[in-house]
Amino acid sequence: MDQKHSYHSGKWITLIGFCTAMEIILARFLSLHTWNLKIGLSFLPVAAAALIGGPLAGGLTGALGDLIGAILFPVGPYFPGFTLSSFLDGYIYGLIFRRSLSRKAILLAVFLTQIGVSLVLNTYWLSVLFHTPMMNLLYPRLFQCAVGVVTKTVLLSIVLPPLKKRLSLL
Repeated sequence: MDQKHSYHSGKWITLIGFCTAMEIILARFLSLHTWNLKIGLSFLPVAAAALIGGPLAGGLTGALGDLIGAILFPVGPYFPGFTLSSFLDGYIYGLIFRRSLSRKAILLAVFLTQIGVSLVLNTYWLSVLFHTPMMNLLYPRLFQCAVGVVTKTVLLSIVLPPLKKRLSLL
């Protein structure tokens, strides 16, 4: 990691703090929640942190947003598995966006997070948390993930390239 994005840099810490605050606001106040479904825009600051600060910044933004949001503004019982999932979302965005921000890269990042993390891992966490067979939860969550693939791909394709261009001018 270069000096511009050093883990000890005040800018890096500020980036994580700002994006975490935005994630909490979007997730806790501007999202639709049910016991097994979440629809919102909280992925945008996580992806932005990952784009700007790399995989660790994205992962920390996701994890801290989930942890702090669950403590300050609980929507249901806290479960650490979802914090791990939130970390993985940001980390995956950072790994992929470090190499490219092409439409193909954005689609790959969204597929990995939606299928691997949201559909498989989060469905597993829900089955553990609510003592429900995973297969009973998997099929209803397919629709959420399909909608998520489309909306996240479109929104990330609109938001991230101008952000990256703007940052390269600074």
